[in-house]
Amino acid sequence: LVYIVLLLRMLLCDPGWEGEYCEQCVRMPGCLHGTCHQPWQCICHNGWAGKFCDKDVHICEHELPCQNGAECVYDGDGEYSCLCPEGFHGKDCERKTGPCEKAGFPCRNGGQCQDENGFARNFTCRCLAGFVGALCENDVDDCLMRPCANGATCHDGINRFSCQCQVGFEGRFCTINIDDCASRPCKNGAKCYDRIHDFDCLCPDGFTGKTCEVSTPEPTWVTFYLPANRENNGAVKSTTSEHLWVTQPDEGGLLKISVKEVVTQRDAGLSESQLVTVLVFGILTAALVLVTILLILRNRQRGRRRSNWCQSPSQANVLYLAAADPCVFSPFTKPFKLVCVF
Repeated sequence: LVYIVLLLRMLLCDPGWEGEYCEQCVRMPGCLHGTCHQPWQCICHNGWAGKFCDKDVHICEHELPCQNGAECVYDGDGEYSCLCPEGFHGKDCERKTGPCEKAGFPCRNGGQCQDENGFARNFTCRCLAGFVGALCENDVDDCLMRPCANGATCHDGINRFSCQCQVGFEGRFCTINIDDCASRPCKNGAKCYDRIHDFDCLCPDGFTGKTCEVSTPEPTWVTFYLPANRENNGAVKSTTSEHLWVTQPDEGGLLKISVKEVVTQRDAGLSESQLVTVLVFGILTAALVLVTILLILRNRQRGRRRSNWCQSPSQANVLYLAAADPCVFSPFTKPFKLVCVF
């Protein structure tokens, strides 16, 4: 409740004043060690200085900021400086004159020289992105991995690259094929097919051209009749009708007439050469069958004669046999016999 009352009183005071009776001035925001006589002032107390009274005027005695045996000198308004001994540098003489300073800070292309505040034996360079080397002297070739596609040209930069795309492609890596059908170039209801830096139009009937912008004339059909039967190389054709296609000419042009014949061909008989071939083939077949029958009959007749000869009694003790005869002479039978093997 008391807090609410105080808040209400503050709200009732003029801007820059506060207190139970609005008798206290409001200090400048951020004022640490100061006071005010008028609103938004910052009047420093003894021993403090600065715009916000935040700096100790006795810093050299109280904080001893200078290092490595350096002498602290107060410069007024809360500022100081350090008189560094030989071999040291920095605001507080905290850095030793080491390899970086002796080499004249050799790191290139924005690289930072590091030598552990001068206490390291050698220096090292901490390079910015896109540079390598002992002194950060080499620019990394960002095009080495060939990031650009579709024949694009890669241009190396500092820790970056850019692609110069071929005609028909776009995007950071030139991987996007530009849609050449986006502008709807095909006319008269034609269907568009995107290509690389090109397009094709599938025209409907009655139109032609790159974008189907040319109208083709409609053909006029005239029907007339020809004689029913005509001979052509021995085959009989039955012509039902002929169609005459007349294309209307342009002014001053020529008239183009195309004739289309609708023909039905009936089954024709064998030609003379085909008949001769069939006849010869039949004669040869019959002759082959006849020869085969004669050979079979001859072999059967020879077999019967040999069988009768082997069964007749022998008139002599010795018989002379042909090598090809199937009968075999046997001397172990009395009287001597011929044993025939069939």
